[in-house]
Amino acid sequence: MRLDDTNAGPPPLDEVDDSLQGISLLRSGLKLSHLRMIVAIEELKQVSAAADALSISQPAASRMLSEMETILKAPLCERVSRGVALTPFGRAFARRARTILLELREVDRELSALKSGTGGSVYLGSVTAPAISLAVPAIQQVSAAYPGIEVNVRVETSNVLARELLAARQDFIIARVPDDLNPRLFNVTEIGVEKACLIVRKGHPLMEKPVVSLSDLPGYDWVFQPAGTLLRRRIEELFLAAGVALPSTVVNTSSILLTTAIVCGSNAIAPVARDMAVFIADNGAQAGAISILNTDFDIDIKPYSLISVKGRALPPSANLLYDLILQRSRMLAAD
Repeated sequence: MRLDDTNAGPPPLDEVDDSLQGISLLRSGLKLSHLRMIVAIEELKQVSAAADALSISQPAASRMLSEMETILKAPLCERVSRGVALTPFGRAFARRARTILLELREVDRELSALKSGTGGSVYLGSVTAPAISLAVPAIQQVSAAYPGIEVNVRVETSNVLARELLAARQDFIIARVPDDLNPRLFNVTEIGVEKACLIVRKGHPLMEKPVVSLSDLPGYDWVFQPAGTLLRRRIEELFLAAGVALPSTVVNTSSILLTTAIVCGSNAIAPVARDMAVFIADNGAQAGAISILNTDFDIDIKPYSLISVKGRALPPSANLLYDLILQRSRMLAAD
């Protein structure tokens, strides 16, 4: 006689042990702070840096790491030349920890939206050009149609944004996948090409030239994005290809505000996204006291894309903004 599952008796002991494993870890003392710590160590590759990120002392961070290894009964880190690297156990734990922290954040967002009657919140990261041409108009549309939605925007380099996306600090980003990250981790939809230009202060000596060449530029101070960023590399490639010496006096910053301040107060030159340069130059305030150099060369950057993490569904409010940005990019491409 064949019995239904409901009469089949208790599950095998190994299945019971597996289902209770999470409870066992909690009873052994695993805490949310441990989850945050292992994720921070994976991102920053140093226990001291992870401690700073979580606003605790390094001895406290080391104790937390030791506690986690005791609870999990496995080594999570090993020392390398410039910090620490996660073991296979550590990588598996960090991956699960990140998922748990993301789900808890989504619980908080969903409950907050239900309590307030609003449409939730969106976390968007973007490189400079599409932040102006795509994100701002889409945010204005969302805000007008759904006043309860809260949009959080971070403008940074692709290297920073991609890692924040993987760490679940962003819902999606408008950027490029860095060369050192596995592209299979992401959903990528190409939506545009970024064009850059060179800005100087109004009255700069180079503004007297109708057209500026690369050979006119090395004698001035420069404000660059950090080394390794796409715009920085593109400018350096142009200099090298033309056989022109690279600028020797350089300030590195990813802040457009600091870049503009330095340019306005000196004879420095800075490469920035053209959309941002036009926006600043059209501003009547002191921050807009810049000019765009007319050069005999173009500065085209690698195409940017809408990027999300594979296997991670966008919340409804984030999906709405994503679709609006995609629609606007297609509209601009058709013009």
